[in-house]
Amino acid sequence: MEIKVLPGRRTPLGATWDGEGVNFALFSENATAVELCLFDPGEPGTETARVRLREKTAHVWHGYVPGLGPGQLYGFRVDGAYEPQRGLRFNPAKLVLDPYARAVAGKPDWGEPVFGYPLGDPAQDLARDERDDAAGVPKGVVLDPAFDWEGDRPPNTPWARTVIYEAHVKGLTALHPDVPEELRGTYAGVAHPAVVEHLKRLGVTALELLPVHDFVDDGYLERKGLRNYWGYSTLNFFSPDARYSGSGDRGGQVREFREMVKALHRAGIEVILDVVYNHTAEGNHLGPTLSFKGIDNPTYYRLVDDDPRYYMDYTGTGNSLNARHPQVIKLVNDSLRYWVREMHVDGFRFDLASTLAREDHHVDRLSSFFDVIHQDPVLSEVKLIAEPWDVGEGGYQVGNFPVLWTEWNGRYRDAVRAYWRGDEGKVPQMAYRLTGSSDLYADDGRKPNASINFITAHDGFTLHDLVSYERKHNEANGEENCDGADDNQSLNFGVEGPTDDPEVLELRERQKRNFLATLLLSQGVPMICGGDEMGRTQGGNNNAYCQDNEISWLHWDLDEPRRDLLDFARRVSALRQAHPSFRRRKFLRGKHVRGSDLEDVIWLRPDGSEMDDADWETPFARAFGMLLAGDAMMEWNDEGKRVYDDDFLLLLNAADGAVAFTLPDARPDEPWTLEIDTARSAAAQEPRTVDPGGTVEMPGRSMLVFRRASSGAEG
Repeated sequence: MEIKVLPGRRTPLGATWDGEGVNFALFSENATAVELCLFDPGEPGTETARVRLREKTAHVWHGYVPGLGPGQLYGFRVDGAYEPQRGLRFNPAKLVLDPYARAVAGKPDWGEPVFGYPLGDPAQDLARDERDDAAGVPKGVVLDPAFDWEGDRPPNTPWARTVIYEAHVKGLTALHPDVPEELRGTYAGVAHPAVVEHLKRLGVTALELLPVHDFVDDGYLERKGLRNYWGYSTLNFFSPDARYSGSGDRGGQVREFREMVKALHRAGIEVILDVVYNHTAEGNHLGPTLSFKGIDNPTYYRLVDDDPRYYMDYTGTGNSLNARHPQVIKLVNDSLRYWVREMHVDGFRFDLASTLAREDHHVDRLSSFFDVIHQDPVLSEVKLIAEPWDVGEGGYQVGNFPVLWTEWNGRYRDAVRAYWRGDEGKVPQMAYRLTGSSDLYADDGRKPNASINFITAHDGFTLHDLVSYERKHNEANGEENCDGADDNQSLNFGVEGPTDDPEVLELRERQKRNFLATLLLSQGVPMICGGDEMGRTQGGNNNAYCQDNEISWLHWDLDEPRRDLLDFARRVSALRQAHPSFRRRKFLRGKHVRGSDLEDVIWLRPDGSEMDDADWETPFARAFGMLLAGDAMMEWNDEGKRVYDDDFLLLLNAADGAVAFTLPDARPDEPWTLEIDTARSAAAQEPRTVDPGGTVEMPGRSMLVFRRASSGAEG
């Protein structure tokens, strides 16, 4: 096939169709030559044309091909030195995927020679493999960018009103009986009214999706009959993965993803993507050559300074993206802006975000990556969530990210688990976590909403398994149960796994209600791990990254205990939604507030008196109360009027035995109304009043939430 190539433009990078032809542009600073390869859309392994890109401007190789259009499959061959000792791994025998491809067709075929060196060679990666691998490499797809958004507008939900639901595209709907079978496990399935209705009734305002960037199923997993279910092995940062598309992989995945976003926005639900810009699917020096490694290895990856044959690995996956290089910073930010502008997503959760902050070896929260985002007019306006750690030295950075960022608060998770387990000396930590973690965020200009509070996430036990298993059970992963975290903060009441013991079952349900009530009534932003509200179990597997099956998928056939737990979660979430006392935009101060004779928060002993310094230092104390004064809220609504709320009293008892708690009597004429009792099922919740100064008996491991009408301040 003869094709004509004009000089074209160096921007935008990738393949851009203008209605008459396609402009191709690829960055490679160290290459000596770049060839554009075109493939038959009907037979992706058949190369129909190959042409050299002769124009190079500012390290960008570019050319324009008249007559090409949407649906065209393409890739590149990049020539240069193959000297791994210098970090150079060019190999024109290996087709490489365009990092800026807007859609990706196909997946790697591990039976093809997709490694840059001969597998099994004694020299390992030092010798270059000369076999062509085009049949086994994914191809870029030229995309028609047109899409009718029908006036779609982002919900722009304030952080203070945000409730996040973390879910997997496939796992959320794969077993949903009300989703048509052909839509299950797809973007279209997520947009189905039955799923949207579930999220709305739970009070969810933002759906956080596990990685949807095009990713790879590792060869060693495929050989074991497993899949890279979670998706933390990105190959391309622009294309939604077609495995979740019922519309094919020739651009249909892009349209279907956009339709999903549009549907969720109509329901007032934001879309947040879990993104993996810290590493790629190409692994270490023995990994495959699929894209970045063969385009410009020392540009895209952090290499060992004194031995660039090897890769710095801050992620435990073999490589780390080189966020110090201007082109890599541009790549990441171009990708982020694309997802906001062209795909209409509302925010991002950055996997192992500390890796992106490493300028040299140390984590620097003022690194170039964060500087660029801070000043970007698009990215600085969306929701930014950091997983504030990586596996490198000094990687645990909870509380240390810049002012525009929120963080997965690992200290919240650990403190709440430890408290409800009954550990000694956890009341002070619990108080900090209930009130938004001011010890982590108040001194750097952030607010309680900087804390993304969670009890469980995709990585670890589900909520049900947290209270049901003392040990992990990852046998199905094929690693002899050696993978996954060994430390466990569960409370399984002495019985491992399934049981018919009614007392154990009741205690487990109570503990789940404790966790959900604590999560949804803490200051900060709650994140529910998908399925926890329905008692989802993984059978004790705390690392189900490779389980694309019913171990990981949500089960929607609810028995009575699971349905009751869902009703309880909805009840508590509705209380949060209805009362700004639980979603304050400023930190509680614990002292008198101007214009009020009330303190905004008062900490109480079981006898009803205020806690003193000695009480905070008592290691064996496990019961305490928190009084939130609705009249003392120092906040204003959009009309400039002062926000007031009812008073709320949260009583918590993590001890094994019952505790008698005396309710405050500062206003003897206004009774307290019980709103939440975690010792009772949702079906058994019944409003009842208790007079000020009255006493309530709290069973062990339980929580009570009382409400009292405000003192009459005008709002």
